Amino acid sequence: MLCTLLAALLISGFVRALVIDVYYIPSGSMAPLFNEGDRILVSRLDEDIHRGDVVVFDGRGSFAPISSGRSEFADVMVALGHWIGLTGSDTVYVKRVIGVAGDTVSCCSPSGQLTVNGKPVEEPYLFPGDLPSDVKFEVEVPQGRLWLMGDHRSVSADSRALLGAPGGGMVSVDRVIGQPVAVIWPLSAATELQSIRGTVPEPLQNQ
Repeated sequence: MLCTLLAALLISGFVRALVIDVYYIPSGSMAPLFNEGDRILVSRLDEDIHRGDVVVFDGRGSFAPISSGRSEFADVMVALGHWIGLTGSDTVYVKRVIGVAGDTVSCCSPSGQLTVNGKPVEEPYLFPGDLPSDVKFEVEVPQGRLWLMGDHRSVSADSRALLGAPGGGMVSVDRVIGQPVAVIWPLSAATELQSIRGTVPEPLQNQ
C-alpha cells in the first residue's frame, strides 16, 4: 500500500514537473477570467507565445522579491500548500501578454486605448468598468522579454508597477512556466481552455 502511494506521488510529481500542473489564483488581478480562489490547470508543454495569451510565469528577478523573509520551515510549508493546490505562490504569477519582442506598447491613445506599435488595441477581456491603464507609459519590448498586464487593471500589480525597476517591468520568456488549459475549481466555474478562449481572452489584434 505504501509503495503504491509513493509510486503515485512520484508519477504525479513527474507529470506536474514536465507536463501539467495545478495553480491557485490568490487574487482578482485576472478577473473576470480567473477569480480569487480558482484552481487552474497549466500546460508546461512548449508553445509559441503571442500577444493576448495568458501565461503563468516565475516572477523571481522581475515581479517577485529576492527573499520572502520567512523561515525555511515556513517556506517549505508554503511550497507544500502550493504543490497540492491549496495556496498561491509569492513568486508565481498569471498575467496576459500585451507586448512581445520588438513591440512598442503605450497608453493611452486619444480614444483611451492601449496601443501596440501605434495601433489601438481592442480588449474585450478587461474587467467591467476598468480603464486600459491609469498609468501613462510607453515601452519598447526587447528581445527575449514580455510586457504583461492583468485583466483587472485597477487592482493588478503588473509590468506597469515596475517601470522604474531593473528590467523595466519586462519578464524573460525563459521564466514562462506554461499556459492555462482549464479552470478546475470551483466546480461551478470549471471550464476547458477552448471555452475560455471562446468567450473572454480573444487575442489582441495583429499589428
